[in-house]
Amino acid sequence: MFKARLSVVCGRVQPHPAKPSVAAARTFTSSAPRSKQRLVILGSGWGGYEILRAVDKKRWNVTMVSPTNAFNFTPLLASCAVGTLEFRCAVEPVRRFSPQVACYQSWCDTIDFKQKTLKCMPATAPLEFEGSASAPLVGTTTKESSNPAMGNSFTLRYDKLVIAVGAYSQTFNVPGVKEHAHFLKDVRDARAIRTRIIDCFEQANQPVLSDVQRRNLLNFCIVGGGPTGVEFSAELHDLLHAEIQRHYPSLARMAKITLYDVAPNILGGFDKSLGVYAENKFRRDGISIKTRHHVERVEKDRMFVKEQGEVPFGLLVWSTGLAPNPLIQSIDSLEKHDKTQSLFTDQNLNVITKEGHADPDVWAIGDAAIIKGGQLLPATAQVANQKGKYLAQKLNKIVKDQDHTAPFEFHNQGSLAYLGDWKAIYDRSSADTVKTKETGRLAWLLWRSAYFTMTLSIRNKILVPTYWFLNWIFGRDLTRF
Repeated sequence: MFKARLSVVCGRVQPHPAKPSVAAARTFTSSAPRSKQRLVILGSGWGGYEILRAVDKKRWNVTMVSPTNAFNFTPLLASCAVGTLEFRCAVEPVRRFSPQVACYQSWCDTIDFKQKTLKCMPATAPLEFEGSASAPLVGTTTKESSNPAMGNSFTLRYDKLVIAVGAYSQTFNVPGVKEHAHFLKDVRDARAIRTRIIDCFEQANQPVLSDVQRRNLLNFCIVGGGPTGVEFSAELHDLLHAEIQRHYPSLARMAKITLYDVAPNILGGFDKSLGVYAENKFRRDGISIKTRHHVERVEKDRMFVKEQGEVPFGLLVWSTGLAPNPLIQSIDSLEKHDKTQSLFTDQNLNVITKEGHADPDVWAIGDAAIIKGGQLLPATAQVANQKGKYLAQKLNKIVKDQDHTAPFEFHNQGSLAYLGDWKAIYDRSSADTVKTKETGRLAWLLWRSAYFTMTLSIRNKILVPTYWFLNWIFGRDLTRF
């Protein structure tokens, strides 16, 4: 419903062993009656998961392919990263729809649109991460011999295909980012960040460190002034001025939060007055804002900023937009946007071939797609979710031989961002219906009520307010595990 960060990546998220020969690949078809058409959904993000929920699984033979077996509720990841919520509050299991749906935790490597086949690679290897869970080059595969599936590709056939693979975190090829920065794209990232925050304070608490070393460890840097970076800065500020102040009083005074962005202002997608309100609040809270700053390279425990020089840090969170998914980059038979490399679709979300024709059996939604000739929509959860709902309804009409020619229409329902201290901003200045702007406590109530309403399962509708209440009474848990 509201602007948020989106999306689960379905292309390869880490290097895997060399591809086997074609003879080693296996082809799988469903054992369901052939009268059911095979619908394959690539990706379990805001678009793909919405289709999985709403499509008529009695009429379609549905298969989900995604490198994770869960949907990540991305607006709550910043809260999970500091302990305001527990990690399971921000995930929904894909297998809740089994056995009606066949689910494969795998990457889709290539798509053959002529033969209607997908070549997939299992994504079930145990991982150890030195940095962020979403940095493909940081993870190292362990206990490889205990996982016989790895390295064995398989082929899936489809009658209808939905490409909802999302995108990667954009690094702009800054050296060292993938190795030494944390991203915030899924629950694994949130868990890595939460562990690192506690590590920084436990290390700084050791009596053998000097005050200079402590300040370096407790310098928390966030690169990216969009909603993700701003909300994480706000949640971290709340943590430092509550539980950290109570349990590490001498260290809390040394902690510092710095928000970097190359743009002249933060929250560029919001109304300008709301961005100014956010900047003023952050400065009052002691959060340093460095706009028009460019990170040149990142090394272990330090980064080099063009306008500032060497900057030591204990934690670096990188949130600077989206990069194309490798699966989308590998497709050369479809039209793409020159700048973003996203797939072009028509108004009905069907992909467009190089010959200029819409493929009636393939759709693309979310960060992986842009409607050709239409309004350039932001890469947000709101857009992906609405496209998912539209496409699920279309698929249900197709299988019933009903009219399904109505084009997709996006209804802007506004944007939200949390700013800390139970304050937020709410921007409906570009909404389709009532246009308004809210700040402060009222916007915070709207922020919480909106995301509580958007939680998908009854379990999480109970867990989320329960943890909000428990942490309000007892505080956040600072246990490292």
